Amino acid sequence: MTQLVLVPTPIQEDHPLEIVARDLLLSEALKENVLILVEEHKVARQRWLKWGLPREAIEKFILYNEHTQEKILPDIIKEIKSGKTAYLLSDCGLPAFCDPGQKLVESCHKQRIKVTATPFPNSIALAIALSGFSHASFVFSGFIPVKEPERGEWMKKELKRPETLIWMETPYRLVKLLEELNTQQISRELFLGCDLGGKEEQLLKGTASTLLKVLGENTKREFVLLISPKN
Repeated sequence: MTQLVLVPTPIQEDHPLEIVARDLLLSEALKENVLILVEEHKVARQRWLKWGLPREAIEKFILYNEHTQEKILPDIIKEIKSGKTAYLLSDCGLPAFCDPGQKLVESCHKQRIKVTATPFPNSIALAIALSGFSHASFVFSGFIPVKEPERGEWMKKELKRPETLIWMETPYRLVKLLEELNTQQISRELFLGCDLGGKEEQLLKGTASTLLKVLGENTKREFVLLISPKN
Protein backbone atom coordinates (compact mmCIF):
# COMPACT_ATOMS: atom_id res chain seq x y z
CA MET A 1 0.00 0.00 0.00
CA THR A 2 1.28 3.44 -0.94
CA GLN A 3 1.85 5.31 2.31
CA LEU A 4 4.20 7.03 4.72
CA VAL A 5 4.90 5.09 7.91
CA LEU A 6 6.44 6.80 10.93
CA VAL A 7 8.67 4.39 12.86
CA PRO A 8 9.35 5.54 16.45
CA THR A 9 12.72 4.41 17.77
CA PRO A 10 13.90 4.04 21.39
CA ILE A 11 15.45 7.07 23.03
CA GLN A 12 18.02 4.93 24.83
CA GLU A 13 20.70 3.67 22.45
CA ASP A 14 20.86 0.17 23.94
CA HIS A 15 17.11 -0.45 23.94
CA PRO A 16 15.50 -2.78 21.36
CA LEU A 17 13.19 -1.58 18.61
CA GLU A 18 9.48 -2.08 19.33
CA ILE A 19 8.55 -5.60 18.16
CA VAL A 20 5.83 -4.67 15.64
CA ALA A 21 8.12 -2.09 14.01
CA ARG A 22 10.99 -4.58 13.90
CA ASP A 23 8.88 -7.34 12.33
CA LEU A 24 7.52 -4.90 9.78
CA LEU A 25 10.97 -3.66 8.74
CA LEU A 26 12.29 -7.23 8.62
CA SER A 27 9.59 -8.16 6.13
CA GLU A 28 9.55 -4.92 4.12
CA ALA A 29 13.02 -3.33 4.12
CA LEU A 30 14.48 -5.22 1.15
CA LYS A 31 11.47 -4.83 -1.15
CA GLU A 32 11.99 -2.74 -4.28
CA ASN A 33 8.97 -0.54 -3.63
CA VAL A 34 10.21 0.58 -0.19
CA LEU A 35 12.00 3.81 0.79
CA ILE A 36 13.86 4.04 4.09
CA LEU A 37 14.32 7.61 5.29
CA VAL A 38 16.79 8.22 8.12
CA GLU A 39 18.04 11.30 9.92
CA GLU A 40 21.78 10.55 10.03
CA HIS A 41 23.43 7.70 8.17
CA LYS A 42 26.01 6.68 10.81
CA VAL A 43 23.56 6.64 13.72
CA ALA A 44 20.89 4.88 11.68
CA ARG A 45 23.35 2.25 10.46
CA GLN A 46 24.59 1.43 13.98
CA ARG A 47 21.11 1.10 15.43
CA TRP A 48 19.77 -0.77 12.41
CA LEU A 49 22.41 -3.49 12.78
CA LYS A 50 21.98 -3.62 16.56
CA TRP A 51 18.29 -4.32 16.05
CA GLY A 52 19.12 -7.25 13.77
CA LEU A 53 17.68 -5.70 10.63
CA PRO A 54 19.07 -6.69 7.19
CA ARG A 55 22.47 -5.19 6.45
CA GLU A 56 21.68 -5.02 2.73
CA ALA A 57 18.95 -2.47 3.36
CA ILE A 58 21.50 0.09 4.59
CA GLU A 59 22.38 0.78 0.96
CA LYS A 60 18.83 2.03 0.49
CA PHE A 61 19.01 4.65 3.26
CA ILE A 62 17.93 8.12 2.17
CA LEU A 63 19.02 11.03 4.35
CA TYR A 64 16.01 13.12 5.33
CA ASN A 65 16.80 15.89 7.80
CA GLU A 66 16.73 19.68 8.17
CA HIS A 67 19.59 19.99 5.67
CA THR A 68 18.15 17.77 2.93
CA GLN A 69 14.36 18.05 3.26
CA GLU A 70 13.84 21.04 0.99
CA LYS A 71 15.76 19.41 -1.85
CA ILE A 72 14.47 15.84 -1.65
CA LEU A 73 10.90 16.24 -0.34
CA PRO A 74 9.32 16.65 -3.81
CA ASP A 75 11.12 13.52 -5.04
CA ILE A 76 9.98 11.50 -2.04
CA ILE A 77 6.37 12.53 -2.62
CA LYS A 78 6.73 11.60 -6.28
CA GLU A 79 8.15 8.19 -5.37
CA ILE A 80 5.35 7.47 -2.89
CA LYS A 81 2.70 8.51 -5.42
CA SER A 82 4.29 6.15 -7.93
CA GLY A 83 3.44 3.24 -5.63
CA LYS A 84 6.18 3.08 -3.02
CA THR A 85 5.93 2.99 0.76
CA ALA A 86 8.24 5.22 2.79
CA TYR A 87 9.40 4.40 6.31
CA LEU A 88 10.62 7.42 8.27
CA LEU A 89 12.99 6.93 11.23
CA SER A 90 14.61 9.68 13.27
CA ASP A 91 17.80 9.07 15.25
CA CYS A 92 15.64 8.45 18.31
CA GLY A 93 12.08 9.08 19.37
CA LEU A 94 8.97 9.83 17.31
CA PRO A 95 9.53 11.05 13.74
CA ALA A 96 7.65 14.22 12.74
CA PHE A 97 7.24 15.30 16.37
CA CYS A 98 9.29 18.51 16.69
CA ASP A 99 11.22 17.09 13.77
CA PRO A 100 11.77 17.82 10.04
CA GLY A 101 9.40 14.95 9.28
CA GLN A 102 6.54 17.36 9.98
CA LYS A 103 6.91 18.87 6.52
CA LEU A 104 6.83 15.44 4.90
CA VAL A 105 3.69 14.45 6.79
CA GLU A 106 2.06 17.76 5.85
CA SER A 107 2.91 17.22 2.17
CA CYS A 108 1.55 13.67 2.25
CA HIS A 109 -1.78 14.88 3.62
CA LYS A 110 -1.98 17.53 0.90
CA GLN A 111 -1.33 14.87 -1.74
CA ARG A 112 -3.88 12.51 -0.15
CA ILE A 113 -1.19 9.98 0.72
CA LYS A 114 -1.99 7.77 3.70
CA VAL A 115 0.08 8.45 6.82
CA THR A 116 0.31 6.02 9.73
CA ALA A 117 2.80 4.84 12.36
CA THR A 118 4.03 1.74 14.08
CA PRO A 119 2.98 1.49 17.76
CA PHE A 120 3.72 4.41 20.06
CA PRO A 121 2.46 4.64 23.66
CA ASN A 122 1.47 8.32 23.80
CA SER A 123 -1.64 9.23 21.80
CA ILE A 124 -1.09 12.98 22.17
CA ALA A 125 2.43 13.05 20.73
CA LEU A 126 1.39 10.53 18.07
CA ALA A 127 -1.58 12.65 17.00
CA ILE A 128 0.66 15.72 16.71
CA ALA A 129 3.16 13.81 14.56
CA LEU A 130 0.45 12.32 12.33
CA SER A 131 -1.36 15.63 11.86
CA GLY A 132 1.37 17.37 9.89
CA PHE A 133 0.40 20.63 11.60
CA SER A 134 3.15 23.06 12.45
CA HIS A 135 3.75 22.57 16.16
CA ALA A 136 6.74 24.72 17.02
CA SER A 137 4.38 25.78 19.78
CA PHE A 138 1.33 23.81 20.90
CA VAL A 139 -1.10 23.74 23.81
CA PHE A 140 -2.57 20.59 25.33
CA SER A 141 -5.87 21.84 26.68
CA GLY A 142 -7.05 18.51 28.05
CA PHE A 143 -10.68 17.51 28.33
CA ILE A 144 -13.40 19.99 27.45
CA PRO A 145 -15.88 20.98 30.20
CA VAL A 146 -19.18 19.11 29.93
CA LYS A 147 -21.74 21.63 31.19
CA GLU A 148 -22.80 25.00 29.84
CA PRO A 149 -22.04 27.84 30.07
CA GLU A 150 -18.53 26.67 31.00
CA ARG A 151 -18.21 24.58 27.84
CA GLY A 152 -18.98 27.39 25.40
CA GLU A 153 -16.88 29.92 27.29
CA TRP A 154 -13.97 27.48 27.45
CA MET A 155 -14.08 26.90 23.68
CA LYS A 156 -14.20 30.60 22.84
CA LYS A 157 -11.26 31.28 25.13
CA GLU A 158 -9.20 28.39 23.76
CA LEU A 159 -9.88 29.31 20.13
CA LYS A 160 -8.28 32.71 20.72
CA ARG A 161 -4.93 31.00 21.29
CA PRO A 162 -2.61 31.19 18.25
CA GLU A 163 -0.84 27.86 18.83
CA THR A 164 -1.75 24.39 17.63
CA LEU A 165 -4.46 23.23 20.04
CA ILE A 166 -4.97 19.69 21.34
CA TRP A 167 -8.36 18.79 22.76
CA MET A 168 -9.69 15.61 24.35
CA GLU A 169 -13.31 14.49 24.61
CA THR A 170 -15.24 11.28 25.25
CA PRO A 171 -16.25 9.16 22.22
CA TYR A 172 -19.99 9.74 22.55
CA ARG A 173 -19.54 13.53 22.37
CA LEU A 174 -17.50 13.52 19.14
CA VAL A 175 -20.41 14.59 16.93
CA LYS A 176 -21.51 17.24 19.41
CA LEU A 177 -18.00 18.69 19.50
CA LEU A 178 -17.74 18.90 15.71
CA GLU A 179 -21.18 20.47 15.50
CA GLU A 180 -20.15 23.07 18.08
CA LEU A 181 -16.96 23.86 16.15
CA ASN A 182 -19.00 24.10 12.96
CA THR A 183 -21.21 26.67 14.65
CA GLN A 184 -18.12 28.65 15.66
CA GLN A 185 -17.29 28.96 11.92
CA ILE A 186 -13.56 28.96 12.57
CA SER A 187 -11.19 29.20 9.60
CA ARG A 188 -8.58 26.94 11.20
CA GLU A 189 -8.15 23.39 9.92
CA LEU A 190 -9.02 20.43 12.14
CA PHE A 191 -7.24 17.10 12.49
CA LEU A 192 -9.11 14.16 13.94
CA GLY A 193 -7.09 11.09 14.89
CA CYS A 194 -9.48 8.21 15.55
CA ASP A 195 -8.51 4.86 17.11
CA LEU A 196 -4.81 5.63 16.77
CA GLY A 197 -2.68 2.52 16.39
CA GLY A 198 -5.70 0.26 15.98
CA LYS A 199 -7.14 -1.66 13.03
CA GLU A 200 -9.82 1.01 12.59
CA GLU A 201 -7.38 3.94 12.66
CA GLN A 202 -8.65 6.91 10.69
CA LEU A 203 -6.97 10.27 10.18
CA LEU A 204 -9.18 13.12 8.98
CA LYS A 205 -8.32 16.73 8.13
CA GLY A 206 -10.58 19.57 7.11
CA THR A 207 -13.39 21.76 8.41
CA ALA A 208 -15.82 20.59 11.07
CA SER A 209 -18.57 20.18 8.47
CA THR A 210 -16.30 18.07 6.25
CA LEU A 211 -15.34 15.81 9.14
CA LEU A 212 -18.99 15.33 10.08
CA LYS A 213 -19.77 14.17 6.54
CA VAL A 214 -16.80 11.81 6.31
CA LEU A 215 -17.43 10.18 9.70
CA GLY A 216 -20.87 9.00 8.69
CA GLU A 217 -22.50 6.69 11.24
CA ASN A 218 -19.27 5.44 12.80
CA THR A 219 -19.00 8.21 15.40
CA LYS A 220 -18.30 6.56 18.75
CA ARG A 221 -14.51 6.50 18.41
CA GLU A 222 -11.58 7.08 20.73
CA PHE A 223 -10.05 10.26 19.35
CA VAL A 224 -7.73 13.21 19.73
CA LEU A 225 -8.66 16.53 18.09
CA LEU A 226 -6.07 19.03 16.90
CA ILE A 227 -6.77 22.55 15.69
CA SER A 228 -4.20 24.14 13.39
CA PRO A 229 -2.30 27.25 14.50
CA LYS A 230 -3.55 30.65 13.45
CA ASN A 231 -1.95 32.00 10.29
